Amino acid sequence: MRTISMQILNTTMLVMTLSGTTFCQADSLLVGDFENNDMSKWKKKIFAKETSYNQVSADGKKVIQAISNNSASGLFRKIYIDLTKTPYMNWSWKVDNTLVNARENTKQGDDYPARVYVVFSGGLFFWKTRALDYVWSSHQDIESIWPNAYTSNTQMIALQNDKQKIGAWVNEKRNIRDDYKNIFGVDITSADAVAIMTDTDNTGQKATAYYGNIYFTSE
Repeated sequence: MRTISMQILNTTMLVMTLSGTTFCQADSLLVGDFENNDMSKWKKKIFAKETSYNQVSADGKKVIQAISNNSASGLFRKIYIDLTKTPYMNWSWKVDNTLVNARENTKQGDDYPARVYVVFSGGLFFWKTRALDYVWSSHQDIESIWPNAYTSNTQMIALQNDKQKIGAWVNEKRNIRDDYKNIFGVDITSADAVAIMTDTDNTGQKATAYYGNIYFTSE
């Protein structure tokens, strides 16, 4: 189980690595090209035991499969995202199961079968770094929003839960700029990194998830 001090240390270390790499197109930006096996710009971040991430073929397409067994690690890509041009993040995901008795607003239950983060770097002022964490929740109502159990600079947004769609692919589309303004009360024009994570270290359970391509669009 992650201790508070270890979680803060690991979060700080991740934040300090986020110095975005510029890559932008007029109306679309491909961040995760999993279908074409391009993982060259994605890096690992291990918080506890390592979650297994592999490129596999599933349901007729190439995706990332994540298998967590009492583990917590993620994949992230540093990339500059101009939210004035491409504010919408698009992706698809699927989970084989949710978690039992996971109180997700507590440190003991801060586990999710699938997450997609968008990170907004504070630059040298790393304590100002914030994140939107879109999760496949085990128990929260869809569209629920709550602060991460370890830091209020990360806000959790439940897009799916345990009541439906388990084992089915779901397509998501979020206006990141609008979400940030609605949650943090500030208009922001860019983001600096995207991450995926499947973790079960606090609850000691198992979870399997799949992630399709991640890309940003103008509408």
